[in-house]
Amino acid sequence: MDLTQEERATLLRFVERFALVLRESGMAPMPARVFAYALADDADRYTAAELAEGLQVSPAAISGAVRQLVQIGLLVREREPGTRSDLYVLDDGNLWVRFTGAELAALQRFEDVVAAGVDILGADRPGGRRLAETREFLAFLHEVLADAVARWPEERTRRAAAG
Repeated sequence: MDLTQEERATLLRFVERFALVLRESGMAPMPARVFAYALADDADRYTAAELAEGLQVSPAAISGAVRQLVQIGLLVREREPGTRSDLYVLDDGNLWVRFTGAELAALQRFEDVVAAGVDILGADRPGGRRLAETREFLAFLHEVLADAVARWPEERTRRAAAG
């Protein structure tokens, strides 16, 4: 379905607003824009040229962004038989479970390094006590997020049934 000029402008305003939130969370600017666009636009696969046209940027700006998004698993690279262009697909099945899984891995690295700090410095000094509390908070957060990820398929079904 082709969008009107007004609908396209509304989509791009949303993409920029969402990309800004993603950037504030640590994602690089162009990958944030490409991901926000792929998530909000109606198409499910794009060439680099289509992404560039949709975002009104140069094709060169897209190549590094899609490479990063493929590496972190937010886009999948495919190729149709007989074509020379890569297609970038938003694999939205369990997208947020995969995304949170990557965050859980990063959280585990934080937890491990803080635990090592407690072991090295000891929990009997002020810095060590702060690190010990940080370790406990990170362990708690890891448990809660892992539980949410495990429960999501059933919750998604429940929410879909509820309308």
